Amino acid sequence: MRIGYQGEPHSYSFRAVNELFPDAEYVGEPSFVAAFAALEAGTVDRLVLPVENSTTGSVLPVLDRLPGNEEHGPIAIIAEHLVEVRHALLGVPGATLDGLSEVRSHPEALAQAEGVLLELGVIERPRHDTAGAVREVAEAGDPSIAALAPPEAGPAHGLAILRENCMDRDHNTTRFVVLAPGEAQVDPDDDKTTMVFSTSHTPGALALALTELGLRGANLTRIESRPSGEAWSYRFFVDLEHEPGPEGLARVIDPPPATLAHLHVIGSYRSARIR
Repeated sequence: MRIGYQGEPHSYSFRAVNELFPDAEYVGEPSFVAAFAALEAGTVDRLVLPVENSTTGSVLPVLDRLPGNEEHGPIAIIAEHLVEVRHALLGVPGATLDGLSEVRSHPEALAQAEGVLLELGVIERPRHDTAGAVREVAEAGDPSIAALAPPEAGPAHGLAILRENCMDRDHNTTRFVVLAPGEAQVDPDDDKTTMVFSTSHTPGALALALTELGLRGANLTRIESRPSGEAWSYRFFVDLEHEPGPEGLARVIDPPPATLAHLHVIGSYRSARIR
């Protein structure tokens, strides 16, 4: 099986892929757009992508592509996985924190350590991937430049750890999802569902829909409003926990709440816990 992810070896996405599919073939893609295109083209069988971080929130380039569109076939979330993120500052041997002037990393990683980097007085340089930033720093050989990345990425490129636990919040965790081509299915032990819906343009429509879902036994763990395909029109992404299996989900969404104009289930899966 070929598993796609965004980034390079020794990134957090690479770690997630290894933990989920230890015996698979891994295919790193340079961007989220390229990763989705690979799944659509069939060059990978599954995708493992970050969808949410406990510090910075949703990974919007991934979230917005989950429902698909009329030009592409359907995709579904079939699993979720949590990775504890503990960034380190990595530099060439002999580099020091006092001598740093620039730190490179993925924009999400930089946002998770804004306070620390501000105290260090360094310039932030966004890169497409944490591990890619490590490779760049190793190639440059400049002691004034460091990468913010997983600690294990340093030795793989000959870099030293200048500072461990380099993030603003101790509970920094990234939630990954596994994507597969095809419509969403509900297995007997699936107890969590991601869906997207829009509401009728009537007063209190969203509040009524959420109340009805709650009365049916759904525990909403996340809701996010995002622009839809029309100007000033919005859709709502919702994660909810429910009783396991098809019957458990049906009790929550069948029939859909009356104030919903459209509802699409992106995927059902077992809720994950940090290992």
